[in-house]
Amino acid sequence: MIKYKPANSLESPRFSGVTTFMRLPNVKTLEDVDFIVTGIPFDTACSYNTGSRFGPQAIRQCSTIIKPYNPVLDVNIFDYCSGVDYGDINTVPGYIEETYHNIEEGLTPVFEKGIIPIVMGGDHSITLAELRAAAKKYGPVALVQFDSHSDTYDSFFGKKYNHGTTFRRAIEENLLIPENSIQVGIRGHLYEPQNLQDAKDLGLEVITGPELHTIGIPETIKKIRERTQDKPIFVSFDIDFLDAAYAPGTGTPEIGGFTTWEAQQIVQKGLREKNVIGYDLVEVLPASDPSKITSFAAAGLMYEFISLIALNKKIRRG
Repeated sequence: MIKYKPANSLESPRFSGVTTFMRLPNVKTLEDVDFIVTGIPFDTACSYNTGSRFGPQAIRQCSTIIKPYNPVLDVNIFDYCSGVDYGDINTVPGYIEETYHNIEEGLTPVFEKGIIPIVMGGDHSITLAELRAAAKKYGPVALVQFDSHSDTYDSFFGKKYNHGTTFRRAIEENLLIPENSIQVGIRGHLYEPQNLQDAKDLGLEVITGPELHTIGIPETIKKIRERTQDKPIFVSFDIDFLDAAYAPGTGTPEIGGFTTWEAQQIVQKGLREKNVIGYDLVEVLPASDPSKITSFAAAGLMYEFISLIALNKKIRRG
């Protein structure tokens, strides 16, 4: 029996009640759940535009329109899954290492119980602390990163922790398996040619944005599936993977990116029946998103993540 599922929007209008992701119950519990949705409203580590601390609020608001049946994957989520909106993890504005402590402490019991967290950022620095928590249960994991930036700089302004250094730190801390990890959609202007090479030198496979446009969606899906093999996978989706036309509400938007449909295709097929142990979606900046299209896109992608959890349970159930 599924214990936790959204309010029925045929009985209660979507604009009613406390705003939670997809109208899930706001219950801080790890009992009888397959996944949790949680926010980490932190943007101290941004190097340009701030405001993604308000991302979780905006995504939740836009998610109330989402219905439980995914026709592409042919799965009704809550026939197979129980999930809650777990609320937000407390952050310490202006203090990244203290916030990292809170994130790690908050997510460790989630991973320990085998529950899949779906995290809303916040800036991309938060992923490092999520991976620290995941490693306590799973050891190093494979990374599937959707992004326009590789986030493998060594430092910003002489500081080691920044939303642009996340995955270099994760590799240095032995939180990732580089040979099974892949970055998808990397593009845009750089400070110097070495910036793109840095990620490859760290052992990551990189599919650049121009390469993805050239090889196409099916080949990209194949590369993701081959790279990750049967490893436990953490999926990190920076909303600027999408073209600026589809995601203007982000701190460092990039042109030459991808449509929401292309992102759905890669997520649905690239991660199907994979051992994903956690997801995050980061860098939604509502102040630059007056039409809310970025927040709608973020909510829709998180819905795909939850749908995959349900689909995998459906397949295992037979």
